[in-house]
Amino acid sequence: MFKHYFEQIEGISIYPVFSLLVFFFFFVGLGFYVFSLDKKKREHLENLPLED
Repeated sequence: MFKHYFEQIEGISIYPVFSLLVFFFFFVGLGFYVFSLDKKKREHLENLPLED
């Protein structure tokens, strides 16, 4: 249904590529942040759901 509308719009093919790059760099940055934390801070964050 929406495919017909999207075919009418020029230049829309850049949006999937842009969104893929945004999400890719977000998760790479998040992974880098998690692995760069010191051990004590990481252990504290790991135990947060288990605390009352």
